[in-house]
Amino acid sequence: QVLIWNLDIGEPVKMIDCHTDVILCMSFNTDGSLLATTCKDKKLRVVEPRSGRVLQEANCKNHRVNRVVFLGSTKRLLTTGVSRWNTRQIALWDQVGAGTPSTPVGPPATPLCSPGPWGENPGLLLNNRGVWGLPVMGRRVGSPGVTICVSSAGVMPKHGLDVSACEVFRFYKLITLKGLIEPISMIVPRRSETYQEDIYPMTPGTEPALTPDEWLSGVNRDPILMSLKEGYKRTSKIVFKAPVREKKSVVVNGIDLLENVPPRTENELLRMFFRQQDEIRRLKDELSQKDIRIRQLQLELKNLRNSPKNN
Repeated sequence: QVLIWNLDIGEPVKMIDCHTDVILCMSFNTDGSLLATTCKDKKLRVVEPRSGRVLQEANCKNHRVNRVVFLGSTKRLLTTGVSRWNTRQIALWDQVGAGTPSTPVGPPATPLCSPGPWGENPGLLLNNRGVWGLPVMGRRVGSPGVTICVSSAGVMPKHGLDVSACEVFRFYKLITLKGLIEPISMIVPRRSETYQEDIYPMTPGTEPALTPDEWLSGVNRDPILMSLKEGYKRTSKIVFKAPVREKKSVVVNGIDLLENVPPRTENELLRMFFRQQDEIRRLKDELSQKDIRIRQLQLELKNLRNSPKNN
């Protein structure tokens, strides 16, 4: 059975009992008007959730279905499972009038893979138990095929990403042996300091599109979309300066080793030698100028002593 609950009152309001065996997975479409389910009886069903009436039913003889997800507004379903020969398989189904999968594909994933939500971007994430890879699928516009570009992970919703850093995905990988959750970010390298509208389309927000009573009365409505531009923050131009610490010294034979670090390579030795030569020439010039100035002052002092006024 499938129970639909009204979370405002905490009670179930609908029961769907059209399945003959254990239900493996279920997925709503974007406006909440259809519900797709997979069952242990090897059948894929599309159900009207308010009445419980089965609109479509497909026998999965060549493709044993484990998980199902609606592909946004494309009027297609995607399922994951295994074939008759127990090989890993992904299949695309037409939402209307399909009795067989349109495009079976064998992905580099385990049979028990759970498809994530097909959001506003044409990409699908596969959550695979016991696999240290993240399959990411993309569907070309106008083509029924899928392309797979390859850890089990949870995904941050779009409105929780760091838009200023051009972060497009953030995964949370569970490390069971250490009891840790590791965040992993996917960032698009962009040098521009403005909001990147091409990689951040309108995305479903946190505000519900319908109340429970409206949905039960038969109203269908797509999710309320929001722009991520409000979360964009211009990066600061401030340069980080390291804190000033107390200067320490290690003096050996009158030489501060921390202040005068010995060269480690021949090039460093040559650069230090030329710098010292320039410093020696500068000091010699400064010394000669001071010697000339001292002679001038001595002559002026001698003239002052020999002048008639002083006599």
